[in-house]
Amino acid sequence: MTLRIYNSLTRRLDPLQPLEPGHVRMYVCGMTVYDLCHLGHARSMVAFDVVQRWLKASGLRVTYVRNITDIDDKIIARALKNGETIRSLTDRMVEALHADADALGIERPDFEPRATEFVPQMLNLIGRLEAKGLAYRSDNGDVNYAVRAFAGYGKLSGKSLDELRAGERVAVGDGKRDPLDFVLWKAAKPEEPDEAKWDSPYGVGRPGWHIECSAMSCEMLGESFDIHGGGADLQFPHHENEIAQSEGATGQPLARIWMHNGFVRVDNEKMSKSLGNFFTIRQVLEKFDAETVRFFIVRAHYRSPLNYSDQHLEDARAALKRLYTTLDAVPPQPVAAIDWAEPHAAHFKAAMDEDFGTPEAIAVLFELAAEVNRTRDARLSGLLRALGGTLGLLQQDPQAFLRAGAGLDEVAIAARIAERAAAKAARDFATADRIRAELAAQGVVLKDGPGGTTWERA
Repeated sequence: MTLRIYNSLTRRLDPLQPLEPGHVRMYVCGMTVYDLCHLGHARSMVAFDVVQRWLKASGLRVTYVRNITDIDDKIIARALKNGETIRSLTDRMVEALHADADALGIERPDFEPRATEFVPQMLNLIGRLEAKGLAYRSDNGDVNYAVRAFAGYGKLSGKSLDELRAGERVAVGDGKRDPLDFVLWKAAKPEEPDEAKWDSPYGVGRPGWHIECSAMSCEMLGESFDIHGGGADLQFPHHENEIAQSEGATGQPLARIWMHNGFVRVDNEKMSKSLGNFFTIRQVLEKFDAETVRFFIVRAHYRSPLNYSDQHLEDARAALKRLYTTLDAVPPQPVAAIDWAEPHAAHFKAAMDEDFGTPEAIAVLFELAAEVNRTRDARLSGLLRALGGTLGLLQQDPQAFLRAGAGLDEVAIAARIAERAAAKAARDFATADRIRAELAAQGVVLKDGPGGTTWERA
């Protein structure tokens, strides 16, 4: 089956046909590093981590680029507020980003360019746009993009220029000829630190936000590449503006396929600091283990809204526990390579090849787990683990996962189990039952079997 992806540009499922056979080049808009990553960032990072994992599992070579925005108004304001340099702030936030992403099992992209490292390329692109009449210098020192001079503007958002302009007003003194025009180069302000200023043919200043991704993607992947991704909030205006910049300069389609992951909601409300329902990744990981959070994200389709609540995370933990319980009961036989002709694997592949259908793929994992529980087949258990691995799941030691988060440490639990065994040997069943109940109250469930007593987290 041909891998088909929902293309935000064409508004249909399009087959993936790499420009270079066997090699997929993918660019995903990353984080603006002025603060810790939140749940929305986690959703996007996990979604495109699954995409690149599945492309590789399908036998394709992948060049994955995810940028870092390390210069913009929010970064400058936060650094000044903190009394630190921009570089100090952004280095610290990048380190935190990596720690959070690593915890969630997100593989590092092949390249992670910083905007500040590509200012010359941005200036070159602005120069090309100016030469084509698509950019103009304003009296205030800014350089703006002339949206109405680019015939294809609005094709990604699906809106006409008149629809996009509705309700817009030109701010006094902003130097724009049209409300839809956007800034490519921002003239420096006296109060901004020197590290936020670059020399240019347009005077001292810094790049606008949109130009950075056009410059970095074209520099690292070529003027045309296969997949461009990001959150749904970026479709307009950021990605629309990227198309205008890149295609206006090169005359070539920027990306064949545009992918956008859905929004995160919290208890059915939009996640927002003003509503008090805004959570960083670290806050969530204080309450739930990282693989449960990843499983919660993956079992929803990447384009659908994702509704976060503690109950949904508890449900995810219970569901993931069922899969690990199977792997614990039937130790998996190692799988050198997945046999995609095997019925469960074929069903899994069909789901993933249809726009990365993770909900259906996860359902296959539970069907396979039921088969393993029925047959006690170590080969099928190995397949369960291997298929989970293509989603970044089920790679922990089952006992380690099942025991994680118990209220007592392992030494203390082992001592109580031994005490209970002694009570049972002495036929003191009341004491044995009391120990079981006490451990259960502390989140430890005992399981008696032919090989002795084992335990797991409730």
